[in-house]
Amino acid sequence: MNDTANTKNLFFSFLRLGITAFGGPAMIAHIRELSTEHHQWIDQNDFKNGVALCQAIPGATAMQTAAYVGLRVRGIFGALAAYTGFGLPSFILMLILSIAYARFNDLPKIISLFNGLQVIVVAIIFNAAYSFGRNVVHDYKNVILAFLALISFWFGVSPFIVIVGAGILGMAFLKVSAPGTAVNSRTKESQWNTKQIIGLLIAFLICLTVIYFLNSTLFNLAVVMLKIDLFAFGGGFASLPLMLHEVVINRGWLDSKIFMDGIALGQITPGPIVITATFVGYLVHGIAGSLAATIAIFTPSFFMVVIVAPFFERLKNSAYFMRAVEGIFASFVGLLLFVCIKFAVAVPWDIMRILLGVAALVALLRKVDVLYIVPVGAIISVVVL
Repeated sequence: MNDTANTKNLFFSFLRLGITAFGGPAMIAHIRELSTEHHQWIDQNDFKNGVALCQAIPGATAMQTAAYVGLRVRGIFGALAAYTGFGLPSFILMLILSIAYARFNDLPKIISLFNGLQVIVVAIIFNAAYSFGRNVVHDYKNVILAFLALISFWFGVSPFIVIVGAGILGMAFLKVSAPGTAVNSRTKESQWNTKQIIGLLIAFLICLTVIYFLNSTLFNLAVVMLKIDLFAFGGGFASLPLMLHEVVINRGWLDSKIFMDGIALGQITPGPIVITATFVGYLVHGIAGSLAATIAIFTPSFFMVVIVAPFFERLKNSAYFMRAVEGIFASFVGLLLFVCIKFAVAVPWDIMRILLGVAALVALLRKVDVLYIVPVGAIISVVVL
């Protein structure tokens, strides 16, 4: 099969997978099945190394894993094909939902629907903080870092400063486990074509420059999403505190309740929760805004995978790097708890909302798929609230 056919195969294989890519971390299992069993593009060990890489750098882990598989199969353009194919269904569906939301969100039934979904969003984020913390907070030093992050954010410190500070404190005070198996940096010459990576990066910067001169709102929207993705260590949920700070607190583009509605919509679409950027972009500047925000929220992640992969062995064997990542992960537990508190305060609690929130949280803790929880919660909201 020639290069073009292989690249097309990657795109359409991940496009089909992206249509049904529900379930957060479960998406990685589906990518593993597609790439190591169905097509046998890479072996199991190589795939595990790729997941380790994607977990250690900022961005949505499942999206990055798709890019890694494409990179190993067909180089930079394979990575781009897999990445785009996997994320495209999520973007299209979220754009449709955003358009519908903007047109019909003042109808009584729609209001009831999102009043209930906001309660479920609080449960989802609390569960994310719990799950994240259980895997990250190992001793009292991690607990202190998480608490300091929560307090700092509470008193208005920028989450980006909190993350950098947590990384520095992590390097100074945290312990780190022994390095695991690293990504093999030996690849075919064609797969690591530096000129192709630089060319794509220059093309993106040119587009960003053109946007700067054409429309300041689109440019600011893109820059905000780029910054969020650059600091979103720990997967898609790690982007929520950053997005809340930039979109709601810092710039006032949306209020807390509307932002929660966007998160709720993100939970009923395939793909990572950072697709909420499409919702934000559409409400800020229409379809052009949704495109700018979506491309920007995924671009740093893509470039980090294709650039860092050949050097990951040295990074993973650096104690300072792994301590910094550990510290940053701990800070996100505190940041997620802040988001949970912030959203909980915005909900007009009554007995029915409390019962709905507790039921949703119990279901999440018992590993019920969120794809079932959100629609059931939506039906209850329309009927009862």
